[in-house]
Parts: sequence; structure tokens; C-alpha cells
Amino acid sequence: MLADSPLLWSSCSALAAPTRPGPGGTRAMLGPAGPASQPRGSEGKSRALAGETAGDPRSSCGRLSIASPPASATHPTPAPAAQGARESGDQGGEGATRTPRMDARTWRLSWRCLLLLALLGSTRSEGVESCEEVRKLFQWRLGGAVKGLPYTPRAGPDLQVCVSKNPTCCTRKMEERYQIAARQDLQQVLQTYSSTLKLLISRNAAAFQETLETLIRQAENYTSILFCNTYRNMALEAAASIQEFFTDVGLYLFGADVNPEEFVNRFFDSLFPLVYNHLINPGVTDSSLPYSECIRTARQDVSPFGNIPKRVMGQMARSLLPSRTFLQALNLGIEVINTTDHMHFSKECSRALLRMQYCPHCQSLMLSKPCVGYCLNVVRGCLAHMAELHPHWHAYIRSLEELSAAMHGTYDVEHVLLNFHVLVNDAVLQAHLNGQKLLDQVNKICGHPVRTATQSPRCTFDPSKEKLGMKIYSRTGEETLANRRKEFINSLRLHRSFYGGLADQLCVTELAAAEGRPCWNGENVVQSYAQRVVGNGMKAQSGNPEVRVRGADPVINQIVDKLKHVIQLLQGRSPKPSARELLQPGSGDGMLEQSSGDCDDEDGCGGSGSGEVKRTLKITNCGI
Repeated sequence: MLADSPLLWSSCSALAAPTRPGPGGTRAMLGPAGPASQPRGSEGKSRALAGETAGDPRSSCGRLSIASPPASATHPTPAPAAQGARESGDQGGEGATRTPRMDARTWRLSWRCLLLLALLGSTRSEGVESCEEVRKLFQWRLGGAVKGLPYTPRAGPDLQVCVSKNPTCCTRKMEERYQIAARQDLQQVLQTYSSTLKLLISRNAAAFQETLETLIRQAENYTSILFCNTYRNMALEAAASIQEFFTDVGLYLFGADVNPEEFVNRFFDSLFPLVYNHLINPGVTDSSLPYSECIRTARQDVSPFGNIPKRVMGQMARSLLPSRTFLQALNLGIEVINTTDHMHFSKECSRALLRMQYCPHCQSLMLSKPCVGYCLNVVRGCLAHMAELHPHWHAYIRSLEELSAAMHGTYDVEHVLLNFHVLVNDAVLQAHLNGQKLLDQVNKICGHPVRTATQSPRCTFDPSKEKLGMKIYSRTGEETLANRRKEFINSLRLHRSFYGGLADQLCVTELAAAEGRPCWNGENVVQSYAQRVVGNGMKAQSGNPEVRVRGADPVINQIVDKLKHVIQLLQGRSPKPSARELLQPGSGDGMLEQSSGDCDDEDGCGGSGSGEVKRTLKITNCGI
């Protein structure tokens, strides 16, 4: 071992010149001061290092200690090997020793020796003279006063967990405080480890919602521009219906209890009286609300827009529902992580964590870390209920992946929303072309209107403002919502086994000693852990030698039920397109040059229109 190297011991001894006296003439001493702890042949080196003439068998081996040197060593003459150790700069009295200033190389070697000696001290549990370092670390870690803490090791008959045959630096009160700290430590490590996953899901959930809000605004702008440029006489009257429709779209996407079929029907019902008054029977109107209501209710009987409302209804249902479910699933993922981040550990787990993390402190083994196998048994026992989430979490991510892959073409909310105005234009044109037939049908159902000449208010939309406020910037294929979703799923896929290997990751990366190094086994510092190491999950814990795991956890059971439910939703919302769902291209010649219908090329469906305003079907940069 490194500690047995005579060269390193001699180097450390040469660097161990006493520091300048402090108050009362005491010095800070580094002391492997017992022959039982030293390599053979190093007794002389130990005495030089400690500044003592003889070793004290009761002193702590390789520990940091504060000691008073013998009277003869108050102002020793530095040994030649230590002349370059440091320059004290002590101006506090006559006869102060001055030594040369320590250079960087010597300082680094001194620091390594200090760490080595502290490490050596952490591998022994007997012969502890003072509890000073335990007191300091206790106060630093847990805060509060150190009153009542032992100054020297003593018997601990009242200890319940950190029981040892050796004298101890712990009391029952310290045990209680340590137990709380051990529980908090595991929770903190757990939260730190899960933070990457939680950040991945939460940021993307927020980004997807922001993107959908942007898409809704753009689709509403497209529809408003259509009416202002092509059907200006009815634009202002249509504005309220357009706004209400897209408000309902947003409410549905973000989880409100609204029905897509109802708000699609409501939009086309409100559109028909406008088309009838301005295109089919222009220049006249009936001021009575009952007549307008009659036309509105007659829409589903006379079918002025053909099958377009049903097509819109189908597109909205197929695209909005998967996106809504996708967002709900992401929010559930965040809820799962938040819940497991703040799990309440059992009493048995807390005691096992105390024994693993802080019982070594009672024997002044502050630098000792648990053996890997020991750590796995303790943490797997503490997280046994959490490990039961593994198959459901794995299925949850797989279902998200399948749903995301299926959301394309007519199932892609981006494509559907940004083409909505094209179908509206086709619907208006179809009603206009069948105007005489519709006029006869409405007269038959509602009677003849009172012929009152009116001047409908025109759209006040300023095309120049469109360049500033409604301009839709083209984006490359990599910037579409579908591609952003794909990137997210690729990142999320890396975390499918998050709950299955959680204990292993925490022990190997954070909690346990390195393989092959001396480690704490719950009682002593040993070379390796001798007990059987159990697996993950509840069933494997029956033979756990460190933690007794009781029955099911109701909180975990509740999370499992939620995951099962959302998995069913995700799998039920994975669309399976059929040939009947492929829609015919539209015949509109509106002002916005876009394809009508549901072409599969979401990146640029060409329409037959000859309009003046052209748009590229891409979402704006919304900061994802």
C-alpha cells in the first residue's frame, strides 16, 4: 500500500517541521504517534514527524490532532532536511525561529502527506485519544452548539445503532441527529441525480406548450387574413367566431373539458349566416335575430359546406387528441419524479443509512466510505419500492416514443392547424357555388327574409401591419415541431432504466468507496464486504442482511396506477391511418396559397389557389 512506502514516509517526516507557536505556546502537530500503526523501521521517522522523543501507544495513528509539544520542543532548531519547509514570519517575541519560505512543490507534497495521514487515521478504530475532529465535523455538518458532545471517547451504552466494543465519540442525541442527516443526504443525492431527467421533461413540456400556443395564434392569423383579403364584407362579423374557435382549440389542447366536435360544429354554424347574407343573398339582410338563428340551425340540414366540416372534425380529433395526451403524459412524468424525489424513508431504512454513513464518525473514521456491496444492500433496500416503478417507467417512455412517431401528416397538429384556413376557404367557395340551391332550401325552411339594404362594416385590417405583426418566418425542416419532438424522445430514451438502476448509480458514483479500497462494512473498516448482495425490487429484499423491507408503499402504488393509466391513453391515442382518411385536394382560389385537404407532405403542400398572400407552413421561432 501507499502508506508502506519508506520514501513517502521519509518525505513526510522531512516536511514535518513544527509550525510557529500559537497562543499559549502550542503547535499544530501531525501525528502518526503509535508504533502499532507505523511501517517497520519507521519509528525514528514517526518521532521526527510528531516532534516527540517517544511514541505514545494511546495516541491516534495517522490522525489530525491538536497537541502540546514537550517543553524542550518549544523552539527547536530545524533539522537540515526541514530548512526549506517554511518561514514562520513570527514577530511575536524574542528568539522566534525563522525558516525559509515554502516553495510550491514543497507545499504540494506537504498537502499530500496531510491527506495521507488523515486517510491512515480513517482506517483504525482503536486508540482514539480525542473526539475534537468528530465534534468539529458534527458542528459543521449539522450546525448548532457542540455542548454535551464528548471530548474524549467513552463507552456508549445508550447507543441503539452505532454500537461498538470500542470507546465511542457519539451520544444518543448525536445518533438521532445523524439519522436525520443520513436520510437527508440520500434524498439530496437522489434529487441531484434525477435533476437532469426532470429538467429534460419539464423544459420540453414548457417548450411544446409554448410552440402549440404559437401555432394556434398563427392559424388564427391565417384565417383572419383570409377573410380580410378575400371576404372583406364578412371579416368583422367572422372575427368573433374565429377567435372563439381557436380559444377552444387551445383549451382542449391544454386539458380543458371541451369537445372538438362541438366547437367545430359551432364554428361552421356561425359561419353559414354570414356566407348566406353576403354571398348567397347579398345586399339584403333580416335584422331579426330569429331569422339568423334559423339559418344557423339549418346548416346541418342543408349541408352548405359539403363534407368539409366532417373533414375538419376528423383532422382536429386525430391531431389535437394525441398532442393533448402527449402534454398530459409529460406533466405526469414530472409528477412521478417530484414524488420519488421527496419519498419518506422507513425507520428501518433510516437506521441502515445512519449505520452506513455516520457510525464510522463515532470511531473517528470520518473519511471512511461504505463498501460497494454494503452500500448496494442498504440503498437497494431503501429504494426497493421505488424500483417497482421500473417496468412501468420503461413502458411509459416506450409509449411516448410510439405516439410521437405516429404524429405526422394528418395527425400532426402543426400541419392541421396551419391548413385550417384552407379548408375554411374551400367551405365558403362550395357554399357560393351552390348558392341558388341553398337559397331555395333556406327559403323553404326559414321563409323569405325581410329585404333591408345594409352596408356591412368592412375589415379594417391594414396589410402593412401584417409585415410587422403577422409575418410568418420560414423555418428549415429541422425546426418543425415534429423534429423537436423527435429530438426530445431520443434524449428521453436514455432514461428508460432510470428507476431500475437507481441504487447502483447512487452507490457507484456518489456513496461507496472505490473498488479494492478499504471500506466500511457497518462494523469495521475492511478490504471487502463479505455479505450477500441482493438485487433490485421488492422480491429480492427478503434476504437483505442490512435492511428489512416491509409491505407495499401506497404512494408508489398510486404512481404505478397513474403510469398504467397514461400508458393506456398513449397507446390508445397512437393513430393508425387508413386510406379513407386521405383527403382530396381542395379547389379553393383563396388569397393564401396553400394546399387544401390533408396531403402527407407536411413541409409544403402546394395548392391550386391564385391568391396574393403566400405562406410557408412552418412554425415561428418560439425559443425552444
